[in-house]
Amino acid sequence: MKSVRELDFFKNIREIREFEFGFFYYFDGLVISEMKEGVHMTWGMAKKAVKAAVEIYGEDMPIAYISNRINDYTIVPSDWIKFYKNRHQLDFYSVVGTTKGSFASLVLEKMFFQNSINQFTDIEEAIEWSVAKIEQRSKNERYNKLAADME
Repeated sequence: MKSVRELDFFKNIREIREFEFGFFYYFDGLVISEMKEGVHMTWGMAKKAVKAAVEIYGEDMPIAYISNRINDYTIVPSDWIKFYKNRHQLDFYSVVGTTKGSFASLVLEKMFFQNSINQFTDIEEAIEWSVAKIEQRSKNERYNKLAADME
């Protein structure tokens, strides 16, 4: 599996944040994470990445998130409840992984995540899908604003 740093798309990077548990790559409307090997991801850790996203994007920007599972790590699936209780949301969520462990974890996440989770085995396909969704959402919002202004 490829790291996002190996892709041509990386030239679009807006900001990188390194935490003790992994790297978060912030692009326009898109966040890609790569956790470190052996990490047990909790809400306490995720809050740091969420805080960084708010600093970079503000409160209202549509965000797509890709979990690029290049390393083996675990998460606490029920921590998605804490994510929502803190009034956070993701517009689009994708997981890139090829190991049985990454997809086993995904099954548990789907039990707690309120929206759909898209699965990919290729990071470039996940990026392409996410960017298209963000662009479509932005077009719809501009159209809705224009229509409201005309009323």
